[in-house]
This record gives sequence, structure tokens and C-alpha cells, in this order.
Amino acid sequence: MFNVVIIGAGITGATLAERLAAIGKKVLIIEKRNHIGGNCFDYYDGSGILVPKYGPHFFHTDNERVWNYVGRFTDWHPYEHRVLAYVDKKFVPVPVNINTVNLVCGENIKNELEMKIWLKNNAEKITSPTNSEELALSRVGKKLYEKIFKGYTEKQWDKKAKDLSPSVIGRIPVKTNFDDRYFSDRYQAMPKDGYTTIFKNMLKSKNIVVRLKTDFLKIRNRIKKHQLFIFTGPIDRYFGYRFGPLEYRSLKFRYQTLDKEFYQSKAQINYPNDNKFTRITEPKHSTGQKSPITTIIREYPVWGNTPYYPVPSEKNHKIYREYEKEALRLEEKGIYFAGRLANYKYFNMDQAFKNALDLFDKINKKI
Repeated sequence: MFNVVIIGAGITGATLAERLAAIGKKVLIIEKRNHIGGNCFDYYDGSGILVPKYGPHFFHTDNERVWNYVGRFTDWHPYEHRVLAYVDKKFVPVPVNINTVNLVCGENIKNELEMKIWLKNNAEKITSPTNSEELALSRVGKKLYEKIFKGYTEKQWDKKAKDLSPSVIGRIPVKTNFDDRYFSDRYQAMPKDGYTTIFKNMLKSKNIVVRLKTDFLKIRNRIKKHQLFIFTGPIDRYFGYRFGPLEYRSLKFRYQTLDKEFYQSKAQINYPNDNKFTRITEPKHSTGQKSPITTIIREYPVWGNTPYYPVPSEKNHKIYREYEKEALRLEEKGIYFAGRLANYKYFNMDQAFKNALDLFDKINKKI
């Protein structure tokens, strides 16, 4: 007999399982895929290169609790993520900084004050942006928006930027200095032995049983009574699409192994205006792996397949709010919904860990 049943063995499910097992609960994890780790799962390909199955993940956080928690399950390889975009046959830094403006717009900005003045003069005066296009225009102006953000965003989401919530482009910072790091968080690193090792270490407890290749929604009537139930899958599927389906953007990956040490100068290069793919990533830059060969990954946004990104439109938010009401009612019965798919919200990795740790705190107070 299990005290807790958790659906999903990704960040949220694994964190809650580890924490609940640590206080003596018997935990059953049911996972539809044939592996643990969710979208963070990585593995060594046929050439011995450590590659992510579902696209790259770069760990960064300002949250000391999250950093210390994840650090219990891995050693770290120091890494600060830097991104370039291929624009007008040049490689320019993303997010926007002084060098970006100088390269794309032909300026000669020398310091932070000049950059702030340039942004003030070029950004459109939109005081309350209602969509991603307006937000980008209000932050960087028309030229940078059209060269760097517009094409990438619309390829990624298969929607006009003006039909997407401001939160989509709002996640991308704009810097007024020469700092070319994609993230500015205090803690930035990659797990020394990959992400899958983190999850293996998290789920080592004798109080945890994991069943892979099992679709909970097909066997839900066979699950015996339990004290707690936590669902981390798509919330609309749990409720049988009662209020309508929610949109999730997916991805398709094409891997290529090359007989050279490196293919590109950074781990990630974006292609906002050319090609059907949005970016090429090269894992060796971030993992620190040494090899005379390399593997690159071209990333194509698609519909269907594995759900990756909740689509932030007003229509979807309206549907989700109906599911959220139902989910909150079920908490009284010890049924909780957590994680990116269940909360229909994009989480960075550290946010997903924090979300799970916060839910554990809440549950622990009750039990």
C-alpha cells in the first residue's frame, strides 16, 4: 500500500517523491514514458556525446534553497550560457546589449548611459503593452524587434507576436551594458554527469517505486486507495477535456554528428529569419565534454507530439481558469496538480523545483 501516488517523473514529480519519501511516505510514481527525468532526460548517443532528448536545459537560479537542494544530487560543471543570433549574415549577441545594437544598427555606443539614451530614442512609447509585439517595440524599437525577435517568436509559436501574451517576449532581458550572458542569476552551472543522473539520485530511496511505460489515465480505476495524489501531466487531459483542449507547442529535433571538435562558437545560435528551424545547439559547449567529434541539434517548432510549452493566449488562459477551479476543489480530497503542464504555465527549471518544494511545504503542514 502506498501513501502517495505521483503521476510523472519529471522535475515536479521527482522532487515531491524525494521529499515525501524522506519523511517516511511510501511513494508510487507512474510515468508514461520509458524513462525518468521528463523533458530534462539526457543520454550518451552512439558517438559517446551527452545529448538532451528534448532540447537543451541550462541550469540557473537566484534561489539559494533550490541551488542547495539540486546540489545534493549532482556535482556541477561551471557554465554561463551565451547565445548568438544569425542576423544579416552576422552573429550578434542575444539578449540585446550594447554590442547587439552596434552590430545590427551600425551604432558606436560606448557606455551604459549612451545605451539608455539610444533605447529611449528608439523604443516606441507604449505604456501598457497588451501583447508580445507591443512589449518588444516598447523595449527595443522596431528595427531590433523585426531583426531579432519577430521571426523567431512567430516560428516558435506559429502565431503572430501581436496575438501572444507579453509574457512570451517578456522573459528575454534587455541589457544596457556589454554583458553578453543570457542569464544574470547568481548560480549558473551544468550537472557534471548530466540531468538524468540527478533524477536517478533523487529517486534512490527504498520508499519510492517507479513504474515506467504506464499511462495512468488508462489504469486510474485500478489504483488502490492512497493518502495523497499528485498529478503533473496535462490538466485538460486529466479532466477529459471537459472545458476544451489547451494548446501546447511542441518541438522536433534533428541530430547530426560531425567529424570535427566543434561546429559553432557557442552552445546556442538562433536563426530568427532564415530556415525553418529556430536554433542550433551544440551540447559540448555547455557540458565541457572532451571529444574530437561533436553532435549538433536543429530545433523545429511543431504542433502535436510531446507537449512542451503552454501557449499564452487569452483563449487558453480562459479555458485553464475553468480547470484550475476544479483542481482547487479537489485539494480537500488530497489531490494536487503541479508542474508546467498541470499549472499550464511555463517554468524555468529552477522555478519548477521551487514550485515543487513549495507544494511539499504546503502538504507537509497538512499531514
